[in-house]
Amino acid sequence: MSHEILSVLEYMEKEKGISRDAMIQAIASAIASAAQKSINTTNEIRVEINPKSGALKAWNQLEVVDSVGDPKREIHIDKAREINSDAIVNGIVETELDPAFLGRIAAQAARQAILQRIRQFEKDRIFDDFKDSVGDIVTGSVRRRERGDLLIDLGKAEAILPARERIMGEDYAPGESIRCLLLKIEQSNRGPEIILSRSNINFVRRLFEVEVTEISDGTVKIEAMAREAGYRTKIAVNSMDPKVDPVGACVGSRGARVKTIVRELGGEKIDIIRYDKDPIVLLEEALKPAVPKDIQLNELERRIHFNVIEDDLSIAIGRKGFNAKLTSRLLGWKLDIGKKETEAVGFSQKVAKAVEGINLIPGIDPEIAERLVAIGLVSPDAFEGVSNADLVDAGFSEDESASVLGKVEDYFKSNN
Repeated sequence: MSHEILSVLEYMEKEKGISRDAMIQAIASAIASAAQKSINTTNEIRVEINPKSGALKAWNQLEVVDSVGDPKREIHIDKAREINSDAIVNGIVETELDPAFLGRIAAQAARQAILQRIRQFEKDRIFDDFKDSVGDIVTGSVRRRERGDLLIDLGKAEAILPARERIMGEDYAPGESIRCLLLKIEQSNRGPEIILSRSNINFVRRLFEVEVTEISDGTVKIEAMAREAGYRTKIAVNSMDPKVDPVGACVGSRGARVKTIVRELGGEKIDIIRYDKDPIVLLEEALKPAVPKDIQLNELERRIHFNVIEDDLSIAIGRKGFNAKLTSRLLGWKLDIGKKETEAVGFSQKVAKAVEGINLIPGIDPEIAERLVAIGLVSPDAFEGVSNADLVDAGFSEDESASVLGKVEDYFKSNN
C-alpha cells in the first residue's frame, strides 16, 4: 500500500499540480474516516503518511476510564498506563491499529474516498486557475457537442459554451479553435463550471481592447455600447487626447482593426461613432445615413421624438427594428420615430425648378430657358465650354445662340 500511495502522490504532484502535503492530508483523512466506519467507533482515528516513503500508520484514540463499558471506545486506566505512564482518567490514549487491518482498509474502503478527494482538488484548482480570468478572452478548441452546448478544451480545464451564449448562425466542429469571453464560474453539485460566451456585449468590448492599443492604454475610451449579437454592434468612443481621432483609432489603417473584429464575429456589422454628451448630436451620429428631423426631447421621461423622411424610415428602424433598439440602448433614451410627409415632385415641377437656375442670367426669355434646361443647361456654370455651334446643333438659331451666349458672358462679367 505504501508503494501505491507514493505513486499517487508523485503522479498528482507532477501531472496535476496538486501539492504532496495537500494530497497526504486528503488521503489520511479519507483512510481515517473509512477505518472509523470499519471498526464502528465514534473515536477519532489519527493517520500519518510518510511523504517520502508513503509508509502508513494509524492510531485509535481511546478514552481512559476506571471501568470499561465499551472496549471500542474506552480503555482501563491500568492498561492505559502501560502504554503511557502519564495517562489519567478522562484523558486520551492512542493505540496503534494493526497494520494488516489498516492495509485492508486503505486498499478497499478508502480508495473511492481518495478518488473523490482528488476530483475535488482538481475542481478547486480549476476555480483558482480561472477566477482571475473572468471577463477576459480565452482561446480553446471545441471538444464535443452536448445537448446543444459546446464543450471547450481550455488546456487546464473544460468549459461550456451554452447555446444561449453563442452567436446565431455560428457552428463549430470538434477540433476547431475558438475565442470566447470567460463569462463566469458557476458552482454546481459537480464542482465549478466555467461558462463562456460569444454573444455577450463585453466580448466585443474586450476584442476592441485587444486590437486597439489606444483603448487599452486609456487614450480612447468606450463611452457606450449596444449589441444585437450576430446582427450589429454600435459603439460610441471618445478621446482623452484632442490629437487622437477616436473613430479613426478604432477603425485602423484601411479599416484593418475593425475588419479583424468583424471577422472574429462572423461578419457582424459594427458602427463606430464619436461620443457626444448632447443626446441630439449622438442621435444624429448613431442614425447615419438616416437624418432625424423635428427632434423633441422629453427629459422627464427620457424620450426623444423625431421624424425621418419616408426613404430614411427603413434605415432608421432597421431589420426587425434592431437599429432603433440599438440606438435607444446606446443613448439610454426611448425613441419615438415618425414619418415626415414629403410632397411628390412631378416632371413639370422639376423643370420649373431647373428654370429658376437659368433665370439667374438676366434677359433670357422663359421659352428659351425651358429649351436650355431640356438639353441639360440648368445653371450659368453649365455653359462652361459651350460654343455657338453646340447650341445650333441642339436646335437653336444663329441669332438665339449668339444672344444666349452673350447674356451668359455678361452675367459672368458682372459677377466677377
